[in-house]
Amino acid sequence: MKPVQIVSAALVVSALLVALPGCEKQGPAEQAGESIDNAAERAGDQIEKAGEAIKDTAQGDNK
Repeated sequence: MKPVQIVSAALVVSALLVALPGCEKQGPAEQAGESIDNAAERAGDQIEKAGEAIKDTAQGDNK
């Protein structure tokens, strides 16, 4: 490897290591967005379960 490539690679790795800790903390907007996403996913799961129950009932497969 050429010295320029080694220095470039070291700079890239250093920049990533410096930026990585900044991604760990979530602000209030990120936390709210994540809560909304989780709630929407849970609601979607419940709707899917209800749809399957309706389908089973329509087919006569009462569970």
